[in-house]
This record gives sequence, structure tokens and C-alpha cells, in this order.
Amino acid sequence: MGMSMFKRSMAVLLVIIAVAAGVTMWEMYDGDKVQLLADNRLSAEDEQAGKNACDARQVAVYVTGEVQQPGVVYVAFDGRVADAVNGCGGVLPTADMGRVNMAQPVKDGMHIKVPEKLPAGNGAADSGHTAVQGVAGKSSGSRDSGSNKAASGSDGAMVNINTASADELTKLKGIGPAMAQRIVEYREENGMFQSPEDLQRVKGIGKAKFAKLKEQVML
Repeated sequence: MGMSMFKRSMAVLLVIIAVAAGVTMWEMYDGDKVQLLADNRLSAEDEQAGKNACDARQVAVYVTGEVQQPGVVYVAFDGRVADAVNGCGGVLPTADMGRVNMAQPVKDGMHIKVPEKLPAGNGAADSGHTAVQGVAGKSSGSRDSGSNKAASGSDGAMVNINTASADELTKLKGIGPAMAQRIVEYREENGMFQSPEDLQRVKGIGKAKFAKLKEQVML
């Protein structure tokens, strides 16, 4: 009788131990699951925060020329020239939009100058008489055809280095196809030239080469 009671007690004890062990394991599993869900939620939140921080990055761009409110504006790091111009209130009626690449990506510290429309008769396609008017220091006596060719190249036309294609840039003295392409690439990467002298920033165009072609250049 005593042995039988002992066996029953042991059996009950084992059942209690098994149940307790099972409850403990379940709590551990459930706790790990909750922690895993929390970790996943935090990771998703961190990822979204990173995306938001990336989207919030801005660059400073200096806009001058024919815009409503010239000055420094802040646009998204992947913004375009159009965003910077719109940040200045848009362009004035006097702006020459044909000489502005509104789709060009902006860079931090970039200077965008929106040019003014040229007076009638000052375009690159005009005659030699008009082209010479764009050359500083030339007297009216230099308007004859011989002087025009010396000042404006063999075709008597000025070349706008901000809008000319690689083909058109080869009209400049000493500029071959490879150098013309280099000028176009520089312009795409750094924005419009702000003065004819900026051409010297293009690799391969030094003072001597620039001196030969500067009278053909216009902005």
C-alpha cells in the first residue's frame, strides 16, 4: 500500500514538472517571437528614417540673371536647374530660355546664370557686321569683310559656347572634334560658362590657345 502511494506521488510530481517545463519553454518561445517582431519593426522604421533623411538632403545653388529673386536657394540633392529657377520665383520675360538647360542636374555650390535675350541682330546666325559688334574694343572701321573674318573665323559667325553643339564648336580656331566634345562634357558637368575666359578651365585650352579663339566666342 505504502509503495503504491509512493508511485502515485512520483507520477503526479513528474506530471507537474513536465507541465512547468512546457509552460517555461512556451514563454521563452513567445518572448523570442515578440522580440523578433519588435526588432523587425525597428529595422523597418530605421530603413524608412534613412530614406526620409536621404530625401531631405539639399544642396545650395546660386541663381543670378533674369530671375524674379536672384540669390541662394536650396533644392533637393537630385534636383534640376528648373527647381532652382522656380525657387527664385521663376524667370523674367527678358530671360533667354533657349540658352538655359532646365533639365540639367544641380550640384552643391553651383552657379546658375539665366541669360538675357540678345538684342535683335546679335545672334550667332547673323551677318559678319553684327558679329563684330559683339567683340569688345573693335572700331566701326573693322566691319569690312576682311576684318570680320579675322575676328569671327572663316564663316564670319560668332560661336556661343553655352549653346553650340560639338560640331559648331569646331568652328573655333584650333578646336578639333575631340576638344569640342571635351567642351560639351565640361559644360554638362559644370553648368554654363559665365565668361569666355572660363574656356581655359577645359583641359587642353591654355592661355595661348584661348588667345587665338577668344574673338570668336560669345555667351
